[in-house]
Amino acid sequence: MKDDTRNFVLFAVLAAIILLGGNFLSATYFPRANPPATKIVAGKTKVIDTPTGPATPGPTTAGTGAVRPIAIVRAETPRVAIRTADLQGSINLKGARIDDLTLTKYKETVDKNSPPIRLLSPRGTKDAYFGGFGWSGDGVTVPDADTLFTASGTELAPGKPVTLSWANGKGQVFALTFAVDDRYMFTVRQTVKNAGPAPIALRPYALVSRAGVGTEPDTWTNHIGPIGVFDKGATYDITFDNLKGKEPGFFARLWGSSSKPGANMYDATGGWLGFGDKYFLAAVIPDRAAPVRSGFRAANGDAFQGDFTLAPRVVAPGKALVSTAKFFAGAKETNTLDRYEDRLGIPNFGKAIDWGWFEVVEKPIFKYLDWLFRNIGNFGVAIILLTVTIRTLIFPIAQRQFASMAAMKAIQPKMKAIQEKYKDDKARQQQEVMALYKTEKVNPLAGCLPTLLQIPIMYSLYKVLLLTIEMRHQPFIGWIQDLSAPDPAHILNLFGLLPFAVPAFLAIGVMPVLLGVSMYFQFKLNPAPMDEAQKQVFAIMPWMLMFVMAPFAVGLQVYWITSNLWTVAQQRLLYARHPALKEPAVKT
Repeated sequence: MKDDTRNFVLFAVLAAIILLGGNFLSATYFPRANPPATKIVAGKTKVIDTPTGPATPGPTTAGTGAVRPIAIVRAETPRVAIRTADLQGSINLKGARIDDLTLTKYKETVDKNSPPIRLLSPRGTKDAYFGGFGWSGDGVTVPDADTLFTASGTELAPGKPVTLSWANGKGQVFALTFAVDDRYMFTVRQTVKNAGPAPIALRPYALVSRAGVGTEPDTWTNHIGPIGVFDKGATYDITFDNLKGKEPGFFARLWGSSSKPGANMYDATGGWLGFGDKYFLAAVIPDRAAPVRSGFRAANGDAFQGDFTLAPRVVAPGKALVSTAKFFAGAKETNTLDRYEDRLGIPNFGKAIDWGWFEVVEKPIFKYLDWLFRNIGNFGVAIILLTVTIRTLIFPIAQRQFASMAAMKAIQPKMKAIQEKYKDDKARQQQEVMALYKTEKVNPLAGCLPTLLQIPIMYSLYKVLLLTIEMRHQPFIGWIQDLSAPDPAHILNLFGLLPFAVPAFLAIGVMPVLLGVSMYFQFKLNPAPMDEAQKQVFAIMPWMLMFVMAPFAVGLQVYWITSNLWTVAQQRLLYARHPALKEPAVKT
């Protein structure tokens, strides 16, 4: 009776950990799926109006006044239009800021008439987020945020640069020449001509400013917020909370975070810094050979700025000071970031995506998935083929594991005999067991090692599907119009036919149910454990994991379902080769 009570309590505790703890851990430490892009109403798929683009920051604090619509703010100042294949917006001649930018390739929702993602917005709007360039100096009048520049043209496009200029009336002429490529990179040449009677000292600078922290969570596996490279690899330690004066979190301290409360400034050569959302990035990039003072700081009202300043330079009369910087504003496309890193020499620019420890595994997985998608045209089918490929490649590892398990099970009677014979002499018992392993040529760790080798591969695939923008808003079949969002077809309201909203913890779609079914058959193939509590846990675990995994992206669920079904097929083959493993464990 005591054993039954203990088993029941153990079962209840394990069930609670899986059902409740799983949701807590996934929400706290793992990247979340995108918000639902569609919903099922009366059995029909409809687009949700809520935008799913980058987080919208709040107003800045530097003299913005009341928050106003962007169309009104944009019309208040003269501008130079920006037009490329992937970008559309304008440069504000007041302050010479790139503060109006949309990404024409990416939309807020899956609706074909959805507006494009707005990445940058001018000061005084709800979405204040911009890049700026200028100079600071002592004893010289320099342009500021209210300076009105004169433009050499009306449009900035690839192969069509524009120069903004301003004279301070004291002999100095300041000019900013903007150029843009066919993707997301701006090149800005900052020039100062000194026609005055005396030398001047200037410090060129560049900045990216945003207000608010957004709604996307900064998790243990995916950094959201301030990011930069300062004479080393990418720095993921700095958070919005740190900049506001809060101490680094527990995990940041555990892994030796270099971040500190308040402004985080560094002396570096080259590098880059900016603010990254899950899918989008705005960053300023100094010349790779330039010594700079760079870092992040915060102001009142959740206003944040990343900037770099070059060392002071003296400009003699009749001379000019020229410096060049770059500004990236766009999507964190893996191939695009890598191309900029290689061609422009921007250090670790590909690490704007938080690949983590297993980048060496994740990058090849992504490259293969991207190749499959470009050749097939359906991202869901590409995920299925990728999963089949990976499971097939690691099949020899699984086969080796099964062979080791079969060998271990074959010597179980001899091990039990040794344990019974030397039950009062543990040291002798251990010696005899080791001798048995040597005689039978069995390695007890051989069954664990293959599992350990598979963990980085499976985790890498998980991160690739969650972090790369290439899966965002990709349709699969029927009602699934966004593989990066949860399944919208909720069973409990009969796929939207019943007029009520399903609570989040009961929002089970078709794909999570298929996931639970595939897990059930996978567990069914395993030998039945001899302990009753274990039997109960294994019997209910597939259905509990169905609830735990329901909030994840459909793309991940497609991977898990495919992996489970392929594993079932492989297990049937392996059990046919090692039939002894199917025999249930026997109590002794």
